[in-house]
Amino acid sequence: MISKRRRFLVSVIAVVALTLTACAGLPRSGDVAPGLPLGDTDLPPDVSEIAAGPLDGASPEEIVEGFLDAAITPTDSWATARQFLSPELAATWKPNVEVTIDSGAGSREFTADLNGEMETADSGDVHVALKQVARVNEIGAYTELSGDEAVTSYEVAQNEEGEWRITRAANGIVLDAQAFTQVFRRHSLQYFDQGWSHLIPDVRWYPRRPQIVTTLTLALLEDAPSEWLATAVRTAFPNDVALARDAVPVSSDKVATVELTANALELGATELSRMRTQLESTLRSAGVSEVRLTVNGRDLNAGTASISNVRPEPGTVVLTEAAFGVYVGDEITPYDDISAQIVELGASVTAADVAADGTRAAVQLDTGVIFTVSEGRIDELDSRPQLVKPSMDPYGFTWSVPSNAPQDLIAWQADVTSSDDIDAFPDVSSVSQIRVGPAGARIAAVVMVGQQHWVALAAIQRDQNNVPVALGPLHMVAQLDSAALGLSWVGEEQLSVLVEAGENRVVLTQDVGGPGMFAAAPEGAKAISGGKTVAAVRILNDSGVLFAQRGATWQIGLSDVLVLGTRAGQ
Repeated sequence: MISKRRRFLVSVIAVVALTLTACAGLPRSGDVAPGLPLGDTDLPPDVSEIAAGPLDGASPEEIVEGFLDAAITPTDSWATARQFLSPELAATWKPNVEVTIDSGAGSREFTADLNGEMETADSGDVHVALKQVARVNEIGAYTELSGDEAVTSYEVAQNEEGEWRITRAANGIVLDAQAFTQVFRRHSLQYFDQGWSHLIPDVRWYPRRPQIVTTLTLALLEDAPSEWLATAVRTAFPNDVALARDAVPVSSDKVATVELTANALELGATELSRMRTQLESTLRSAGVSEVRLTVNGRDLNAGTASISNVRPEPGTVVLTEAAFGVYVGDEITPYDDISAQIVELGASVTAADVAADGTRAAVQLDTGVIFTVSEGRIDELDSRPQLVKPSMDPYGFTWSVPSNAPQDLIAWQADVTSSDDIDAFPDVSSVSQIRVGPAGARIAAVVMVGQQHWVALAAIQRDQNNVPVALGPLHMVAQLDSAALGLSWVGEEQLSVLVEAGENRVVLTQDVGGPGMFAAAPEGAKAISGGKTVAAVRILNDSGVLFAQRGATWQIGLSDVLVLGTRAGQ
C-alpha cells in the first residue's frame, strides 16, 4: 500500500455548494438543469472533503489512487476526478452510473503492470484490490455485498508532458464506507401500496446538491420502483404525465411548484390528490413542506389523500406473572379481550405478537406450537416442528414458517384457516426470524443462504381482499457474522437485529436501503422489540430485566418480565 495516500486530499473540511452542472449525478442518466433558488429548507449544510488534483511527477499507482480519492468531491460532476483522466476519457466517463463502496481506502492495494521498466515505459495497467461491501446502482438503490475481495484495472499512459493519466476506466466511482455518507444523502421515494391506503418508502441515495428537489421529482415521475419492491407498490403518476420544466422551484416558505404536462388536466380529484400526497411525502426529506401541482402556471388545486396510520402507539408489550399488556411509565395496561387468557398461559409462553387493533394475539408456547388468542378463545394455529416466532400483519394475518423449511411459509387468516402456501424464500436453506412490516407490504427475515447469515426483505403481493398470494424476489439487506436472536421493525425504514457476537450480544440498527450500525447490547440479551423510532427499541435479558437505550447506554427498566412481546408491524 502506498504510504503517501493523504497527498491527494486537502486536509480541510469545507462547506461547499455541490452544484452539478455537466451531469445531474445519480440516479439520472441525462442532464438536469439547475432549478431556481430553493430558499431556506432548514437542512444541515452539505460538508465535503475537497480532493486535490494530480501532482506533477506522480507515478501510475499514485494517479489511480488520486483518482479514487477524488470521488469524495462531486462538485461539477466530479471535475477533480476527471483531471486524472486523459482528455478523451474525461469527456466520456460517467461517474453517475454506479457507486462501489469498499471497506476502507486505507486497505486498497495498488499494483502497476507497465509495458517495460518504469524509467522507459509510457503505458500499462494499474490493478486495485479492494473489498466491496456495497453498491449503489444507476437509480440510487443501495445493495450490501458480501465483502469479498475484487480487483479493478485501469489503463494508464503518459501524455505529451510526460505525466501519467488514466486512459481507460469503468464508469462509476469508488468510495469507502465512511466517505459514502459524506458524498451521498439518503432519501425515500414514496409509493402507495396496492390498496392506496399506505405509503411505502423506496430508499435511494443521491449526491448532496442544491437541486435535489428536482432530482427527487424526476425520479418519482420517471423511474420505476426498485425491482424487489415493485410487486407490492404502485404510483399515482400516469405514464403520460411528465415534468414540464427541468426545474422544481421552491419558495421561501418551502412550497414546491411542480409544473406538469397538459395531460394532467384530464385527471380527476382522486388522482391529483394521490399524486400530491405521494410527491409531498417524498420531498419532505429535502425540506419541502407543501407541493403545488400546476399546468401552464394554473394551479390544479390538488387535495391530499387519506393515509392510514399503521404505527403502533407508544409503549412496550410485556408478559409478567401477573399481567400482559402495554408497559408505559410504571404501569402495564392490559388488553381487554386477551390479557387474562395469556396470563393464564403464564411461563409456557415464549413469544407473543399482538394484532394492530389489540383484540387478538399470536402466541408461541414452549412446545413450539403457535396459538391465536381472542376474546374467549384459544385456537391452535400451527403445530409444525421447528417453527420460528410468529408475526401478525396489519390485515390480521398471522405468518408462520418452520426454520428448516423456509419455502413452507403460511399466512393464516383470522378464522384460523390457512391461505394457500406462499412460494417464498427461494435458495434459502433456513430462516430464524420473520417480521411483517408496518404497512403489510414487506416482510423482513433472517435467513441462511449457503453458509452466510443475511437480513433480507421481500415484497408481499396481495389480492383485492388483501390476502397474501406471493412474495417478490429476495433483497439482501445486511450480512451477519452469526445467528440472530431477534428481529424487529423501527418505523418504516429501519430494522433492529439482536445478534450473537461470541459470548456477547450486539444490536444492529439497519437501514432497509443503506448501511447499518452496531452497538453493544445488555449482558444476557435474548429478545428485542422495535417501535416508531430507535428510542422505542427494548431488550429483555435472560434475568427478566427490560432495557431501554438512552444514548450510548442501556437503562434498566421493568424487572421480572417473562416475555418481551411485539405488535403487528413492529
